[in-house]
Amino acid sequence: MLTKKDQFYLSAQKNNVLVFESGMQEMYFCVYVLEEKLFRITLTKERPEMDIHTWAVAPGDTEVPFEGLNRNHLTDLFSLPAYEASETPEDVMVETASLKLNINMAKLHCSWYDKTGGADVLIAEDRSTQAYAFQIAENAPTAHYLKRNDTDRFYGFGEKTGKVNKHGDRFRMLNIDAMGYDAEKTDPLYKHIPYYITYSPETNAAYGLYYDDYNECAFDMGREKDNYHGKYRYFQSNSPFLDFYFILGPTVAEVTRRFSWMTGRPALMPKWSIGYSGSTMTYTDEEKSQERLMNFVADTEKYDIPCESFHLSSGYTSINHKRYVFNWNYDKFPDPVKFTGDFHASGIKIIANIKPSLLIDHPKHEEVLDNDLILLDKNGRPLLQQFWDDMGVYLDFTNEETIDWWKKNVKTELLANGIDATWNDNNEFEIWDPEADVHLFGRGGKFQDYRAIFPMLMTKSSLEAQLEFNEEKRPYLISRAGSAGLSRYAQTWTGDNYSNWETLQYNIKMAIGLSLSGIYNFGHDTGGFSGNAPEPELFLRWIQSNIYYPRFTIHSWNDDQTVNEPWMYPEIVGKVSETIHWHQQLSGYIFSLLHKSSADYEPVIKPTFFDFGEDAATHAENDEFMLGEELLVCTIVRPGERERTVYLPEHPHGWYDMYTEQWYEGGRKVTVPAPLEYTPVMVKGGSLLPVENKSEGRIDMYAYPGQNGARTSFTYYDDNDRQHDSEVLSITCAMTADESGIYIEVHQEGAYDNGLTSMQLQLPKDESRQVFINGEAGAWFSWK
Repeated sequence: MLTKKDQFYLSAQKNNVLVFESGMQEMYFCVYVLEEKLFRITLTKERPEMDIHTWAVAPGDTEVPFEGLNRNHLTDLFSLPAYEASETPEDVMVETASLKLNINMAKLHCSWYDKTGGADVLIAEDRSTQAYAFQIAENAPTAHYLKRNDTDRFYGFGEKTGKVNKHGDRFRMLNIDAMGYDAEKTDPLYKHIPYYITYSPETNAAYGLYYDDYNECAFDMGREKDNYHGKYRYFQSNSPFLDFYFILGPTVAEVTRRFSWMTGRPALMPKWSIGYSGSTMTYTDEEKSQERLMNFVADTEKYDIPCESFHLSSGYTSINHKRYVFNWNYDKFPDPVKFTGDFHASGIKIIANIKPSLLIDHPKHEEVLDNDLILLDKNGRPLLQQFWDDMGVYLDFTNEETIDWWKKNVKTELLANGIDATWNDNNEFEIWDPEADVHLFGRGGKFQDYRAIFPMLMTKSSLEAQLEFNEEKRPYLISRAGSAGLSRYAQTWTGDNYSNWETLQYNIKMAIGLSLSGIYNFGHDTGGFSGNAPEPELFLRWIQSNIYYPRFTIHSWNDDQTVNEPWMYPEIVGKVSETIHWHQQLSGYIFSLLHKSSADYEPVIKPTFFDFGEDAATHAENDEFMLGEELLVCTIVRPGERERTVYLPEHPHGWYDMYTEQWYEGGRKVTVPAPLEYTPVMVKGGSLLPVENKSEGRIDMYAYPGQNGARTSFTYYDDNDRQHDSEVLSITCAMTADESGIYIEVHQEGAYDNGLTSMQLQLPKDESRQVFINGEAGAWFSWK
């Protein structure tokens, strides 16, 4: 019979923390009851305390300092609900009103139960045989093995290629510059988010697992099979500890929001960041870049292309075709202040590319070496790594002096020259030396243990520079790489994609993975970044899809020396112009979604099963995505298609084709027109869709009441893009309908003047019911 000496036993219990230890194994297993539906588990050697801080776990509005948060004090950030702990000779049960964990002390085997339905429903459990690394061998890699069912669906993992459901896949978590990646197969990519959601059709329950780990790690979701262990999946890491969070839904939507809250409130970006952003590497690589870029401005006017911002690629820093961050090439840009001023006069903001590595012949190379601002090898020498076309050194953003140096240069070299925002690029920090050292704010450490936080620290440094330069202006930043919590600081995109139809299709699935992983503000390089120029039909279809993302840019570095521009194909430029104008009109709707995203931890881009998960058919692989709760975007992902078959989720008030205005019943497949003029979009019955009609100075509120719809509402939001002294315009419309009328209640708050002074209700063409706004007949409302 096992004794306490042989098995784990409960050795301490205080402040919602239960410590289990095993003298024989010399291991500590800790359970943290943080929220009613959120537990944390750690497995450590020698002692339960952990040296490494966290940069990801920051509930709500928790501020994360550069040095991170002490993991040993994280319980103070949570509500610490009431719980019960009970024991039998072999097991310990820890449970809240919603979640129960059963721990077998003899084998250290965990079983998790959902209690929200009134009964204990088993939803997850460790593999029965050797679930943890110490059970395999003393020097085995850190790992966590769980049972796997054939019907389990695995969602999330941040930015990953392939299908939405990752069952049967294997992934590495490692920031890497994957230019021209295959959107179906390439792995790893730019972001490190060791997190996923498991959904079981049998229990109709979902839960999330987040492993708070910044070292290189991997997931196997059923590709591996072993006769001795049954069906399993696992997480494996190079770190010496296991630290994970179990997040109960029980719906996918609830898990997603709870994880987003746990990793920090998504930042609200300025409204102009939604608009079309021009870019290409070619412009800044030309000899007379400043002149060439002014031609771009002229072309936007010539071809009637609304443009809000421009991504200034790194060629502006070049010396002999290599890139040197914070260096202006004055041959290409004789007068940076005039250049930015001319763009501003045309209403276009400038976002400058910056990189975290300095080549060995960089003008500031000796400066960063002399001040010890860089990553070092184990002997304290500069660590040289391949970066673009030469060797270089990476800046150490765990050194306060490096952060200060970076902020100073962002302010003096960029912001003071009229640059509006920073584009943090090539920030995967590809350091391959396993012994590379970091300053770690005076404590010292190995780079690989902190690898994934470096893109975040670089971006946070850039953010603080912008705030220090202008504390009133709402900052806007972009970062290509990152880890969990990136949304606190920056917008992102899915990196240097390849130009083909498969990328257009699989970028949609990558988008859903990001959205289910707490990254809400993003988009894709429209038309593809790498490869040859997209053919006209592919380019048009890509634009028609990408206008429905919070980030919409056309950016390229084509192998055939072409440039992706809105006017690159005369035969479609009229359609492109109309599409981008439609995107501009939707900016108020998208900004309202982003405001709600920041306030309520709500994704902007969603899979259909997010809001319609009770409909089993929505979990099938498809090529659609929801924008907000209202729009189902049905991207055309194959050449020559002029109609589109789409499954409409079960919904009592049906769906409308936004273009034909025909109404369809939910819960079935329909085939809708898909002419070259647009990509099909279906609108959920019972929706309100605000469209900014700036030429008329009003909002056209498109109402889709459905068939005797229940009460629904939408809040249109706008503000003056200021951090403090913010002026706001908020218009909430609530809609009900019966057989005789459509009834709209409108409530307006705030006096911010965005040039729109009234609202005009717009109805589908076959809708004949009378409209009443605030009790009065009529379809018009004014707040001026």
